[in-house]
Amino acid sequence: MAGKGSKNKEPGIIGKSYLIAYNLGQVLGWTYLLYQIQGYYLGLAGNKSLWNTVGTTVVLFQNAAVLEIFNAVTGLVPSNPLITIFQVFSRVMVVCGVILATPLEYAAASPGLPLALTAWSFAEIIRYLYYFLNLTGQVPYLVVWLRYTGFIALYPIGVTGELLCFYAAQQYAQVNSDAWSYTLPNAWNFTFNYNSLLIGVMLLYIPLFPQMYLHMFAQRRKILGSVQATSKKTH
Repeated sequence: MAGKGSKNKEPGIIGKSYLIAYNLGQVLGWTYLLYQIQGYYLGLAGNKSLWNTVGTTVVLFQNAAVLEIFNAVTGLVPSNPLITIFQVFSRVMVVCGVILATPLEYAAASPGLPLALTAWSFAEIIRYLYYFLNLTGQVPYLVVWLRYTGFIALYPIGVTGELLCFYAAQQYAQVNSDAWSYTLPNAWNFTFNYNSLLIGVMLLYIPLFPQMYLHMFAQRRKILGSVQATSKKTH
């Protein structure tokens, strides 16, 4: 974990260029995903399912978020590494450990999938656009307001969708008890149960979601309050 000193430093030209490219790429990626979702519900995807329509885009741009852990840990960005790890892990777990890990008729067919993907798309477009504009030094107040207000609705919707996907995968794991599991006896004297993992992660949402949600409200008061105070001073 980087010290406070390193987090307060501005990234160098290479670091800043990388961050600009990364955030702009993510804005474009999540915008394209939202376009794909819209196209699917307008009937432009033919007979393909929602996941078969958007799966490649989701896997690519959601897993690219793993870079944010590196950015936070190295102090390249002033994000809290632990919060970043949880946020990234929960999403990657949904994509790789739930949707990709179960047959298409389970998590990929869950009503939670469109909820999660739509909420993620709006949230990420706003978030990455804010980061991109912040790096260029030009952030309109509307973007700041959306960054610290949109989460009020998008976060609960996204979490609801995630949990519904987890539940669908858990139904599969209940019926197929050996799926992604490693039972005793074995040469490693180690056991792993996929169903238990799913239940455990779902239970983690109970203490962690309120903390994350309240953290965002605290950030909202801090950022929007300071912006309003600065605006009053300049008038």
